Parts: sequence; structure tokens; C-alpha cells
Amino acid sequence: MGSLVPFQDLNLCPEPPLPATVNISTSATPSATINRTTTFNFLTPKIEPKQEPFDEPTPTQTIHQEENFLFSVSNSTPDFIPNPETTPPANASSSADDQNALYSEYFRISELFRSAFAKRIQKYGDVEVLDPDSRAIVPVPEQSQLTPETSPTDGSNLERALSVVVSRKKAGRSNELVRVTNLGIDDQRHFRDLVRRTRMMYDSLRVLVISEEEKRTGPGNGRRARGDLRAAAVMRDRELWLNRDKRIVGAIPGIEIGDVFFFRMELCVVGLHGQIQAGIDTLPASQSSSGEPIATSIIISGGYEDDEDSGDSIIYTGQGGQDKFGKQCMHQKLEGGNLALERSMHYGIEVRVIRGFKYENRVSGKVYVYDGLYKILDCWFDVGKSGFGVYKFRLSRIEGQPEMGSSIMKFAESLRTKPLSTRPMGYLTLDISMKKERVPIFLYNDIDNDHDPMYYDYLVNTVFPLNVFGQGSNSTGCDCVSGCTEGCFCAMKNGGDFAYDYGGILLRGKPVIFECGNFCQCPPSCRNRVSQHGLRNRLEIFRSRETGWGVRSLDLIQAGAFICEYAGVVLTRDQAEVFKMNGDTLIYPNRFSERWAEWGDLSRIFPEYVCPSYPSIPPLDFAMDVSRMRNVACYISHSSSPNVLVQCVLYDHNNLMFPHLMLFAMENIPPMRELSIDYGVADEWTGKLSICN
Repeated sequence: MGSLVPFQDLNLCPEPPLPATVNISTSATPSATINRTTTFNFLTPKIEPKQEPFDEPTPTQTIHQEENFLFSVSNSTPDFIPNPETTPPANASSSADDQNALYSEYFRISELFRSAFAKRIQKYGDVEVLDPDSRAIVPVPEQSQLTPETSPTDGSNLERALSVVVSRKKAGRSNELVRVTNLGIDDQRHFRDLVRRTRMMYDSLRVLVISEEEKRTGPGNGRRARGDLRAAAVMRDRELWLNRDKRIVGAIPGIEIGDVFFFRMELCVVGLHGQIQAGIDTLPASQSSSGEPIATSIIISGGYEDDEDSGDSIIYTGQGGQDKFGKQCMHQKLEGGNLALERSMHYGIEVRVIRGFKYENRVSGKVYVYDGLYKILDCWFDVGKSGFGVYKFRLSRIEGQPEMGSSIMKFAESLRTKPLSTRPMGYLTLDISMKKERVPIFLYNDIDNDHDPMYYDYLVNTVFPLNVFGQGSNSTGCDCVSGCTEGCFCAMKNGGDFAYDYGGILLRGKPVIFECGNFCQCPPSCRNRVSQHGLRNRLEIFRSRETGWGVRSLDLIQAGAFICEYAGVVLTRDQAEVFKMNGDTLIYPNRFSERWAEWGDLSRIFPEYVCPSYPSIPPLDFAMDVSRMRNVACYISHSSSPNVLVQCVLYDHNNLMFPHLMLFAMENIPPMRELSIDYGVADEWTGKLSICN
């Protein structure tokens, strides 16, 4: 499969070569390679780029969403994009090719000679041994540190930032392969929080880009803006992409099995899969010190007719040889991603598997789910269904990992339609709200005989004191008959901009949001009426060994989407003192952490960004009694890294002292994953708010 001895990469060294790394293999795996460094003066031959996929397409490159266009077709590597600056003309003379081949062969033989005698000449001080503690799986030459350009400080508008993205030249991905192991609990929390904040920033920026485009063109007019591409481009320009300084083999710290992504670009942003089109992510041979490509992750989404996916076992078809309709039209070759998979199999290097499939949602019509690590067990060349030769790889899922996210999503889908046949035992009721909510809420307990949630009256909306509707209410509203538009009365109440996009997604958190209410002339479909319409995701209250009772969704909840209201009976301060003496269960809203400020926080992208402070709201000085009447939100558990935020909203009155407590998703929440809120003060044993156990 080619020489295991490294050689100078002619594509990466147009300048006089840097100190080269000589690798002497002591076993069958690259991790057991001894590294020594020596400096020699070689002739620099003419650059002849190899037909390998580029890791970094330009931010403005057109990206096809359908999987049929996932791979481009060429006579060599499918993802190669010609570069006019480095690619020689097609009619180059054969004599030039012969001369280049001569130089390359001379260099290869010279490197072989010096590698063979490296130990003997080391005593003369000409060769240095690399750091033995290096965690690189494939050793790489030492590169000089590149000083990144100073990030632009002008963040006044998005268009100016995007113009900087196009003009700036960014460094490519690292060519160092590492494996991250033995992380402590604190390290796991750190990386999880880092990934969570990065994804939150990406989602916030994406919906903001789409909203700004809709302001200019109007909703549904023209081609929908690709907010996923522009958001990724801005974050890349600010060097906010994760894991760019290394290529991680195995699990990515902070990314859990079952995490769901709506866009391929988001996989690139978090470092889970570095190719925006190709289904095989690799360290190319041109960047590998061993001269061999190594595969790190694959996406399987039915783009090839010869794929066979049975969950824990996969027959994965190599890349290349397809036409624009996704049909095999030529034989595949053992190069590029195909060769990388074969080499990963040879060295026993695992690959990450991401499954992409169609899923009903309001974002992209498709989702990508991270399903864990797989080993490549076998590779062979076979005749495909179309009659052309294809490379096939047999992958097997490594044991001891959590359940696959794709199988959980299929399980949740069957629960939504056939709950009793899918899970015959454990249900206490199929709708604890007794049809008060728009969708049913399941109550499930397969642990013990506790039926406690059934003993409360279900409350859909918060009950306020009667005097609340008279205080601070001036009976005014907008006159938008066909729906609110920019500059209307309700928009001005919110500081001049609406809090939601046309899909009902929260653009950025605010101290309080004014939705259109009873005195407004706009219809129920107005974009400024979101949380008042109530629950629209199918939730389930379930018995948990860790938190007592918990809440999870049977639907995939998009980041920024409304979930439900935290409902109870509102008490004034004096009333709360009396109820507290009776031992009733009270909730104090002023204890909730202000996580709303994190949603839409773009301070790392725009240095001049300021957290919204208007409309302002006074400190909340009331309590909520949930001892007799409550809703599903009262069973949501506490977490210091929550996936749900609390946003104050007013719509049926204008009294700032008594807002509704509305819950929105801070991230994409997969089906069957528990919802969590930062209550501020929680009981260390139950994980619930100590006054609401």
C-alpha cells in the first residue's frame, strides 16, 4: 500500500523545506513510531499537487443540501477542486512530468538512505529525537507558529463582518492526529459547556442572519438565505471553530452520543466532521508524515445504493464514481477517502459515525445524529448494484457505548404514534393534562408505585391576582390587521425589533418580551404571538432514579423554540408569607438564573455587542404556589448546564411586576433527552429546587 517511510510533501513546501521528521517504524501502528529530526538541504522540485480533497472550501462555495450531491465526480478523488494557481495546464509536456518524477524519486531515495542511517549519525548531533511524550498518532514535522491576523473590531453590522470573512485568508486545519482519553469529571463538564456555548452562538447567529435577510426581502420572497453557511463563515473568521489546532481520533470532548445537528456546517464548526460535502473526513496523505491518509469520521445517509446499515454493523460504500443524479457511473479507486479508510483499518484506528436521514422539522428537513465510534473490520472491492466496481468497508460499533441516537429517535417516533404497543408497561396515563393542552402529555413510571403527579390539578396558564390586570394596563395595542410588521406599536415596545423570527424562534433573550395581546388587531398567526399559543411538543413526565420526576420530549426541539410555560398560582409577598407558614410548595421566580442573556450573546463575534437591557423589568417580587395546581414544567430538573432557559413574557396584561415565565430551548434537544433548568438554588440530593421537591 505504498511506502511507510515519510517523504517531503511537495504541495506544502513551495519554500525551502523546514526540518524534516524521520520516522522509524517499530511496530505495525503509527503510534509506535520513533521520531527523529534532522535538517538537510534538498533540491525543491516543481510543485505537482495531488488529486486530494481540499479541507477548507471557501465560505461562499455553493453547498447542495440533498445527499445526492454530496460527492462530486472526477477521474480521481471525488472532492478535488482545481486551483488555477497551483494546478498545471492539462497539456503540460511529458518531459516536464519526467523531470518532476526524477526529482521526486531522488528525494525519496535520499530520505530512505538518511532514515536507514539515522541512528548511526545521531551521535554526531545532526539528528534530534522528538519529544517521547507526544500524543500524536501520526508524527508530523514541526511547523513554525503562524501569527493569526487581528480579528476585526467593527461589529456594528453583519454585512461588514461578512465582507471581512471573504477577504481574509485563514490557516488550514492541523495535520496532527491525537486521541483524547482519561478526562476527569471537571474536564468533561468544561468541554461540554464549551461545545454548548459554541453551538448556541452558531444557532443564534444563524437565525439572526435569516432574520436580517427577511427584513430586506420579506418572508418567503426569493431564495431563502443560507444562514448556516454565513454563520459558520463568521465564526471561522473569528477563529471560533473548535478543534482546529488538532485532528482528534475517536470521541470529541464535549460531544455526546445522540447529539443532533441540522446542518453539515455545524459538524465542521464543532470539529465532529471536517468536510462540508464529502462523506469521509480524512487527514490527507499530503499532510501526513507517513505519506498515508487516515480517516477520522464518516457520514452515512443513504447517498450510495450499495450501503447496508443495520445499526451496530454497517457495510459502507467508498466514495467516488457517481453522476449528478447519485447513480454509480464508473469504477471507484483506492485513493482519497477510500484509501484513508483502508489505512485506518490497517492501523486499527476507529472512526466516528454520523447518520443523516430525513426528519420532519421546520429547519432543514434533515438531521445528522452522532452515533459513536466504529471499528473497520474488512475492506474489499466488489461489483455494485449498477454494475460498476465499488469499495466496501465493514464497520462494527465498539461495545460499551451509550445507545445510538438514531435508534432513540426511531423509538421516540414509534412512541408518538403507538405508545402502548411500543412500551406496554409503565404508563400511568396517556394525557395528564386531560386534553387541556394542545398535545397530550404522557406520565410514565417503570421504577416504583409512585403516582404523585396524578394528584394535582393540571394548570395550563399561570393564575394572576385580579388586580394585576388593572395595574400598568392602558388597553393599547397595535393596528396591524394582517400581521405585525417592522416599526409597528408592538415592535417599538420591544425596543424596535421583534423577539422572534417568522418561524417563532427566539432571536435573542431580553429582560422581558411584549407579545401582541387582547388589545391588538393582528391575527393569531402574527409572528409576535408565540408563547401564548401553548405547548406544541409532545412531552413526557417520567420517573427517574436520579431526580425523582423528570421531563423529556418525544419530539426534536429546535434551539430557540418555545417549549411551555412554567405555570402556578401567583402570590404576592404578603400572601407568600402566609402560605409558607402552612408548609405549601412555593416557587420564587427571582431565583432563576438569567440564562436568557446567553441566548443571542454575540459578544465574541461583535466586540461592541451589548446585552439587551430594554425593555427593562423590576426585580420579581412574587412567589408561585404549585402545591395544588401545576403543569408539566414543575417537574423539570435542575442543572448548572441547562438546555432550557426562562424568558419573561407579557401579553394579556402590561404589569411588569408579574410576567409569564416562558421556557425556551437553549440547544437542539433530541427526543428522550431530559429537560433541565438552572433554578439558581437546588437541593443537592434531588436536583430539584429545594422549595419545590
